[in-house]
Amino acid sequence: MAPVLAALVLALAALPLVGCGGTVLDTTKTEEQLQASLSRSLNEKVSSVECPSDQEVEAGATFTCSVKLSNGTTETATLKIRNNEADVTVIDLSQTSQQGQ
Repeated sequence: MAPVLAALVLALAALPLVGCGGTVLDTTKTEEQLQASLSRSLNEKVSSVECPSDQEVEAGATFTCSVKLSNGTTETATLKIRNNEADVTVIDLSQTSQQGQ
């Protein structure tokens, strides 16, 4: 799976966090781009992606998103924020559960 992940670099928009002075990732855009990228890379339909809505943009920080595949398998994608422009790289994708188990 590692060679597939090496190619998954996402450029995501960051939004100002009102009242806190920080910047958070655009969750909707993160989820949409991750879903499209993983569908292409894995050659399998990704049904849905759920990422945290409060992820601050901080270079070097990591966070996880839940990825549901069309076959019922749920995977966890670990993403790393590469810089303050909110460029993100998928650094790991691991199976977390399977339908019926």
